[in-house]
Amino acid sequence: MATPPTRRTALKNILAGTAAAGAAGALGAFVPAEYPLETPALKNNINHSVCRWCYGDLTLDQLCAAAKSIGIKGIDLVGPKEWPTLKKYGLDSPMCNGAEINLTDGFNDPQFHATLQKNYAEMIPKVAAAGYKNLICFSGSRRGKDDATGWANCVQGLTPLLELAARHKVVLVMELLNSKIDHKDYQCDRTAWGVALAKKLGSEHFKLLFDIYHMQIDEGDIIRNITDNHQYIAHYHTGGVPGRHEIDETQELYYPAIMRAIVATGFKGYVAQEFIPKQPDKLASLRKAVQLCDV
Repeated sequence: MATPPTRRTALKNILAGTAAAGAAGALGAFVPAEYPLETPALKNNINHSVCRWCYGDLTLDQLCAAAKSIGIKGIDLVGPKEWPTLKKYGLDSPMCNGAEINLTDGFNDPQFHATLQKNYAEMIPKVAAAGYKNLICFSGSRRGKDDATGWANCVQGLTPLLELAARHKVVLVMELLNSKIDHKDYQCDRTAWGVALAKKLGSEHFKLLFDIYHMQIDEGDIIRNITDNHQYIAHYHTGGVPGRHEIDETQELYYPAIMRAIVATGFKGYVAQEFIPKQPDKLASLRKAVQLCDV
């Protein structure tokens, strides 16, 4: 069986580019006639987004047009070059990227601090100038470091950036990734680890990206962990377990209950769909996921 794509490989494919086509005409190739672009009005209890890398076979124009028709308000994980396209469609960039080195070389290792601090010092003002708020970051791989060393190194690397982030009203958001299946040796792989770092930094300009797929794999107890730690969470990603497929009856999480728990915390940010569509009609899968999460 072929190995499913990862964010890392998908991002490379997106950067390589896809064949240009008019959005209106090309969308017809992805949306069958039995699935009209119109979607019933959403409840607006949740701000819906979608991750760019999951739809690398669509141009960004195509994805934006489809997202707009579904009621999605933002596109996750795009950088400055893509922001003008989002603005053309009136879409937000709820989780910006482009300052990180990669997912493995992060703030928990001093050898990367100089590069990361330069990258983020340049990107933070760009995020603010574009009218956006959240900028993703990563702990990086453990490489033999214990928790205390990882926390200390992250504090050392992130602290000089937090004053700049505060000045520009930008939040640096560290993603929680599983270290069991997809990102072996990643250090920020538990909610408790990320929360401990947030407490050590003591800034409203550092928070966590709670990826529900990743945390189900590494720790489970999703609703309790969200409820108990919501003040440290700036953003959510979805994904079906196993396989990061559609969030439907084939996987082990019941997303309406999770979404109700998120809404109950008073969360006003975004929930982004980050699953790998396995059905031929990818946009129908996306529409179904948004409606399932629209509690």
